[in-house]
Order: sequence, then structure tokens, then C-alpha cells
Amino acid sequence: MINALARGLRQLADPAIQRLLVRCVLLALATLIALIGGVAALLFGLDLTGLTWLDPILATAGSALVLVLAWLLFPVTVGLTLGLFAEDVVEVVERRHYPDLPQAPGMSLVRQTYAGARFAVVALLLNLLALPFYFVPGANVPVYLALNGYLLGREYFELVAGQRLPLRELGRLRRRQRGRLWLAGVAIAAMLMIPVFNLVAPVVAIAFMVHLVAPLQRPGSGGVAERVSSVGRPGGNSTGGRRNRLTSPRLIANPSSGESLGFC
Repeated sequence: MINALARGLRQLADPAIQRLLVRCVLLALATLIALIGGVAALLFGLDLTGLTWLDPILATAGSALVLVLAWLLFPVTVGLTLGLFAEDVVEVVERRHYPDLPQAPGMSLVRQTYAGARFAVVALLLNLLALPFYFVPGANVPVYLALNGYLLGREYFELVAGQRLPLRELGRLRRRQRGRLWLAGVAIAAMLMIPVFNLVAPVVAIAFMVHLVAPLQRPGSGGVAERVSSVGRPGGNSTGGRRNRLTSPRLIANPSSGESLGFC
């Protein structure tokens, strides 16, 4: 897993990824600004005490709270924009590191939008329920990472693996790898908490997840590769999106290269 994360970080030096970073940063900034504005409007719109002289003071003092809440909720709200560049990042990473991998059919825009919105709503609700724990010293960081590790691990996995796998196969693979995906999600949540770096962290997280998912689709990895090869054939399941080339006998990596892409 450390190797996959390091390779994801090194993707930032890839000129093709750098061209995508501009889009990612702009979308992340727009998300952060909208989040700050939304939290501020909610906080300043509350009639906290009913005392006209005290409420403005409390609202002003809450400005710091606005920034803290926006920072805490940013990792899950940025999921709304991932579908706008995730497929491009996956394609760049696969072309660079897995040239023998058949081109993925991709995910339809409707499916990506629905998945992103569903994730954001569920994640926001769960984080708001856990919000009191975030202000308890000693419990805040473990609770935050444990909860968002699960949420982000699942979201980024589905975003990447969903480019190739039908929904049923996606669920099976996710259940088999739930522990590793949770650890990967914890790493992603930690990256998204780092100020400034969190603007490019979504791209790193997607690249990181590609390096985790790719080995699972190699021959002998539990049958996933063989079942994926049936996607797009007559009678098979197809997710739609990019041109389907999964009927090719080639799989992810050249097995003669001897390169190890294991999780740990």
C-alpha cells in the first residue's frame, strides 16, 4: 500500500496529470468557497439567543468555527466534483503504468453524478452526526479518520473500479478488500486534511487507488480479471462510457515485467 501511495504522489510530476491539476484545483477551490459560504450563511442566519445585541457577537466569534467546519467537511463535499476529472486521471495513470490494459468502458455521466451526490449526502449526514466527537480532545482525530476512512475508501474505489467493473462485480470486490480499502481511505482522508495540498489531493487519491485496484484484475487474483473480460460481450454487463475494448485477451500489466504491485 505504501508503494501504491508513493506512486500516486509521483504522478504529480507527470505532465499529463499536471494539465488536469488546473481543473482539479479550480473545482476544489470552488467547492471550498461554496462550503465556507454555506456554513457561514447557516451560522449567521441562526437566531442563537434572541438577544439582538448578543447574537451578532456570537456569530462573529463563530467565524473561526466556520473555517474549521468547512475544513472538516471538505474531504466529503469535494466528492461532488470528482466525476468531472476522475476518468481522465484514471486513463492517464493506466496509459503510463499499465499500457497493456484494455481501454475501460468508463462510467456514464448520470451514474457518476448520482454516485457523487449520494456519497456527499450520506457522508455529510454521518459527519454532522459525529460532529460532537470532533471537538473532544483525544477522540476527534481517531473518530474522524475511522469514519471518513471508510467513506472515502469506498468512494474512490467505486470511482476507479467502476470504470471497468459492473455493479455486482464491484460490490463483490469491495467486500473482499474492505480492510485494505479502509486503510487506503484513512490515508486519503489524512491527505485531504492538509491545507493547500488538499487542493491537489483528489488527483493523488485517484492515482493511488488505480495502483491499488489494478493488481486485483490481474490473472490469478481471484477471478476478477476473467469475469471483467466478459463485460461488453453479448449478454454481458456493460457500464457504458468510453469505447469498450474489454474483449481483448490482454489484461492489466505485462506479467513478464516482473513488477510487483501488491498492496503491502
